[in-house]
Amino acid sequence: MPCTFTLPDMVLYTPGQMSGYPDEPVGAGFRFHFLGGAGEVGNVGCVLEDRTGTRLLIDYGLAPTSPPRYPGEAPKVKDAIITHAHIDHIGMAPWLVANHDVRLHGTPLTAALSGMMWRDTYKVSNIEGYPLPWDRRDLEMAESAWRTHEFGEWTESGDWRWRLHRAGHVPGAAMIEIETPERRILWSGDLDTRDSPNVRGAAPLAADILFLEGTYGGREHPERRAEEKRFTDKVIEVLERGGMVLVPAFASGRGQDVLRLLRGMDLSLDVHYDGMGKAVTKHWLEHEQHLTDPDGLRDIWRWVRRVSSKSDRKKALSADVIVTTSGMLDGGPALWYLNRIKHDAESAILLTGYQAEGSGGRSLVDTGRLPIFGRTAEIRCEVERFDLSNHAGHLALVDFAAATGAADVVLFHAPNEGIDALAEAIVANGQRVHKPANGETYLVD
Repeated sequence: MPCTFTLPDMVLYTPGQMSGYPDEPVGAGFRFHFLGGAGEVGNVGCVLEDRTGTRLLIDYGLAPTSPPRYPGEAPKVKDAIITHAHIDHIGMAPWLVANHDVRLHGTPLTAALSGMMWRDTYKVSNIEGYPLPWDRRDLEMAESAWRTHEFGEWTESGDWRWRLHRAGHVPGAAMIEIETPERRILWSGDLDTRDSPNVRGAAPLAADILFLEGTYGGREHPERRAEEKRFTDKVIEVLERGGMVLVPAFASGRGQDVLRLLRGMDLSLDVHYDGMGKAVTKHWLEHEQHLTDPDGLRDIWRWVRRVSSKSDRKKALSADVIVTTSGMLDGGPALWYLNRIKHDAESAILLTGYQAEGSGGRSLVDTGRLPIFGRTAEIRCEVERFDLSNHAGHLALVDFAAATGAADVVLFHAPNEGIDALAEAIVANGQRVHKPANGETYLVD
């Protein structure tokens, strides 16, 4: 029988309440409630529950804006499934464990990366002076709360069972297939159906209800190979004119993709790698089942010059290319390097990822300036942007939704300016589309 969605009377969030999450049991059917991630990118957290009393929380992140945005307070749950270790999906998990003694579930690689991601978040919160709802003791508790699962391995939670599937996006990232007594649910997580340099793309699965991320709803990526060539051509151009290339890159995913592109160039490049991405790469290599080509990554690891000291960092200033965190120029070694080359018009800063509102990278793109160590600096280097995103584009999301056969598609992790176009295209598939709001509870009959 087709699902119908209704919006019951609800209690909107006020201080001391759990974002309006209803305390009463589900009388019939199934319900879901977004604590964050509905009508916004990042900050994801969603509660799924049915009449059997089974309840799962999917992700519990924060949005790394300045200041950060946090999801609503989670109700009591026993199990939380974490799709991957980016901070907008995992950033509030220490609070969850400390307050509800939750078991965290994810792939072995997601679990391995989580501690360093939380420690970096804690460090940044202290530096920038914004409040963080958890502390180091909570972090340590969370590190002990993991239950890891390989792709395809069924796990029971109450009267439901679920398993993880490859989501593309980054190594270790997972989609979640959930079987309840009455329906099959597919949660996409952050999704890419294309093969990227380090991980194969996701494949659709049959579902009754699809929860689909829509980061690139209404937008298309340039053809991946063409964009990669544009990137490598720009590197050659900058080096031929006597400059150096600085590539700010996310620690988990983008930095390793960029290194693979540079290694594939038919040049004897001097490439230095700095920042948290070094530790992430070590974990990747320890979980090679999540990599497309682990031997190739080991070759890159031997080839690239890894920066591990102050003297190494000074030597890197004579490199051809420096790849380093942070990807949005909000901290990390990238600012140290940029402060030293900011007046060099022959050098270039190649941005390869999303630059959020309020980030240093967005300021650089919009104004040619950004804050470095507390002072606004004018940057004379060339600045160029490249779309090497590991999220599915608009048409790929529409095709993925159609291939699942889901009668109902719930859109989340999507900007307001793109969600309507995505919804319209999926409706044209013959599927019903739902655009939830944070803090509201939806019932499925």
